[in-house]
Amino acid sequence: MGNTREFIPVKIAVLTVSDTRSVEQDKSGQVLVDRLTAAGHILADRTMLHDERAEIAAQLRKWIADPAIDVILSTGGTGLTGRDVTVEAHRDVYEKEIEAFGTVFTMISLEKIGTSAVQSRATGGVAGGTYLFALPGSPGACKDAWDGILLKQLDYRHNPCNFVEIMPRLDEHQRRK
Repeated sequence: MGNTREFIPVKIAVLTVSDTRSVEQDKSGQVLVDRLTAAGHILADRTMLHDERAEIAAQLRKWIADPAIDVILSTGGTGLTGRDVTVEAHRDVYEKEIEAFGTVFTMISLEKIGTSAVQSRATGGVAGGTYLFALPGSPGACKDAWDGILLKQLDYRHNPCNFVEIMPRLDEHQRRK
C-alpha cells in the first residue's frame, strides 16, 4: 500500500555565518536555498551574520519567535577554530537537542570525507516549536545534510516517521492544560 499523505511545505529560514563571505559568495547558503525550494518548501527568510555568538543567538531567537518560520538552517561556524561559535549559539537557544542529527550527519560525512568527519560539530535542536540545524560551511556538507537527512525528515510523506508530523506538538509543554 502506497503513502497517501500529501506533501506539506515547510517554511525555512537560512542563516549563513561567515567572517569572510558576502551573500554573492555564499555557495553553501545557496545550496540550501536551491534544495529546499526544489523540494517544494518555502524560503521564509535568509540572512548572513559574522561569527559572533550573541548576534547569532539573537537572530535564532528572532526567527524562533516568528510564526512564519518552522525550521532554521544555519551554515558555517561549526568547526574547531576560535571563531567557530555557531554551535554554541544554537545550544544557547535549544530547549531540546536532537543528538542523533549530529551522529547521522557524521556517518554520512564519514563515507564522503573519511576521518575528517570528526571535525564537524553539526547539531540540531528544537526551541519554541521551531527546528534548528547547524550545518558546516561547505557546499558539500550542506548537500550531504539536506540530501541525506533533511530532505526526508522534512517531508510529511516520509515513513516510518518524520519531523513534520510532530511539528504541532513541539511546543505542547508551553500550552495550558
